[in-house]
Amino acid sequence: MATTDAAGAGEWSGTRLTLDLWHPNCWAIEATSRTDGGVLAHAIYNSPRTDADAPNSVNGLFTAFADTNEEVEALLDAIRDSDRAGNLLELQERFGRARDAPGNVVREFFLEYDPADMVCPTLLEHGFVHSAPVRIEDGREEWQVCFVGERTDIREALDAVQADSGAEVTVESMSSSGHAGRTPREQRLDTLTPTQRDVYEHAREAGYYEWPRQASTRELADDMGVSKTTLLEHLRKAESKLLDP
Repeated sequence: MATTDAAGAGEWSGTRLTLDLWHPNCWAIEATSRTDGGVLAHAIYNSPRTDADAPNSVNGLFTAFADTNEEVEALLDAIRDSDRAGNLLELQERFGRARDAPGNVVREFFLEYDPADMVCPTLLEHGFVHSAPVRIEDGREEWQVCFVGERTDIREALDAVQADSGAEVTVESMSSSGHAGRTPREQRLDTLTPTQRDVYEHAREAGYYEWPRQASTRELADDMGVSKTTLLEHLRKAESKLLDP
């Protein structure tokens, strides 16, 4: 757990945390644990049903992302197959900008599901307010949250979240201000797919961005075991995400 101490109790102004979280009965955790794609959770809307005997449901706006169309399709199929997921409606046009989501391929969708399966109300009840889209990959959720209580109460509040929801929670980073202890460069790197990040980091370490260049794209491609065309595709998409203001 990385921490940054506040300058002093009198200057305390809130605490931001990055939480690595697993909780039961989650369609996104189930689907991403079985496929190579990931999900960004953006917003949730209440949608009470007209049938008084039926439980209320919620509709959420999500982005599915992966390296290929086939991986995104497999992820969406896994979501549709989940007993925890209701009606899935794909959007024909994306909201926002492409760099806001990782992945070479992104697809936005609305999904209806049972609010009883959500961990967000439990986090809110114990003082954790999420401040960015929730990222779900490999069967785990990454939450960027702000804790509204005193810093010394965080451990007790996290224990209460785990007890009430059956969740497993690990604090990845903590800071008194800023974006959960991450630099702007780290935030930009988070938008890259694993492949894009590997290619970009290798190019940087090999001296591709030095002048004069210490490595050619052909040499980088040979190092990575891919074609020059494939390497350039990943590298250009990574550069676009990192350089776009």
